[in-house]
Amino acid sequence: MGDPGQAEREGRALSQQPWGGRFGEEPDPLIDQFTRSLDVDGRLFREEIAGSRAWAKALVRAGVLTPEEQLRIDLALQEIATELSHGENSPPPLGEGRVGAGEDIHMAVETRLREKLGPLGGKLHTGRSRNDQVTLDLRLYVRAAGAELLEALAGLESALITRAEEHLDTVMPGYTHTQRAQPVLLAHHLLAYVEMLRRDSSRIADALGRADVSPLGSGALAGSGFPIDRAELAHDLGFSLASANSLDAVADRDFVLELLAACSIAMIHLSRLCGEIVVWTSVEFSFAALPDALASGSSMMPNKKNPCAAELVRAKSGRVAGDLVNLLMVLKGLPLAYNRDLQEDKEALFDAVDTTLACLKVTARLVQGLQFDRDVMRKAALQGYTLATELADYLSRKGMPFRDAHHLVGRMVAEAIATHRGLEEFTLAELQRFSPLFGADIADHLTLEGALQSRDVLGGTAPARVKEALAHVKA
Repeated sequence: MGDPGQAEREGRALSQQPWGGRFGEEPDPLIDQFTRSLDVDGRLFREEIAGSRAWAKALVRAGVLTPEEQLRIDLALQEIATELSHGENSPPPLGEGRVGAGEDIHMAVETRLREKLGPLGGKLHTGRSRNDQVTLDLRLYVRAAGAELLEALAGLESALITRAEEHLDTVMPGYTHTQRAQPVLLAHHLLAYVEMLRRDSSRIADALGRADVSPLGSGALAGSGFPIDRAELAHDLGFSLASANSLDAVADRDFVLELLAACSIAMIHLSRLCGEIVVWTSVEFSFAALPDALASGSSMMPNKKNPCAAELVRAKSGRVAGDLVNLLMVLKGLPLAYNRDLQEDKEALFDAVDTTLACLKVTARLVQGLQFDRDVMRKAALQGYTLATELADYLSRKGMPFRDAHHLVGRMVAEAIATHRGLEEFTLAELQRFSPLFGADIADHLTLEGALQSRDVLGGTAPARVKEALAHVKA
């Protein structure tokens, strides 16, 4: 590609890139386009501006800028933020007097600052590297994105709690192995997802705690060469503390991985919930229906009403999990400190956050709109011999070893299947033919209400316990 020293000796033009002093020619167009990231990291312009404004203040304290210079830089940065704000997550198109001339958001903002302020604009990068800039921007983004995710999780929790409160007396079949197992309250079922979402919120909050560290002032890898008060700088940016090791600060992205992992787990929970919505709204189950506004039709079959939004949420869980694996593979085996591989961190992060936020909001809307059929669910709750466990427990309370009771009730179920009857249809005489331990009080246990009441333990589906759980999550 040529010798830059020879180019300089021969008077040939050097590269005009901000970093191009040692280069005798401009980047190959293909390589230049391949290494640019402005179309991706442009959405970090708010974080970039915030970090640059704080850095200018730090340079005043370090004696690099005068207060007057800092004020001029600050006002220009605010103007640039205004120029960018109309583009929301991306900078405006390239053009004279427009932000966008640069390979990434850091160079784009610096270029525009120098257009506005001349040589003064070039002083802002003193003691700073794009390596600590980008890590700072990502931490600021993770902090803001985490807050959005927590709000969206709270919205879905609220929707589930509201629906649970409406269905404290709605009985449905509980399942294991996709087979009807025992009756539970619909409220109990819905509150199970609230517990999952609360753990998701806890994971995100925990990740945000470890992201609450400012890397700014770490330089390219060895620390800034100027007397930057990093603790004060961290405080200016709203961080709890500054990073303890400059190499670690610029090279790791585990704080991004943690958020992606939390998003992936949350998406798995959404996938399970939306999978149940798909099943519940099928003709085969008919436990619930979606309003027309929340469903889709078929281009060919006029009879169809499809839960497409729920299906898409279920599918997008794999996409977010893929984002996590993507970044794990980017980081795997990277030597310290910064490597350009890390440029690939942002697409995975942005996609995972955007997808998870959208799915949380969509799922909340679906939960709010579900129209449950209490009668169908109650009828299904009694089918499949779901009261069998109540019979085994009854015999155990009367002194029969549970394993013997289990075997005996299994024979009763076999006879019920052969005679096409439910267990609750057996007369007392028929029950006593299997065991004399059955008494008249068995009638109280062979009902849905009796089965629910018997599960009166912490976390159980007994109505009193579900009301207790509901009060807890509402507190």
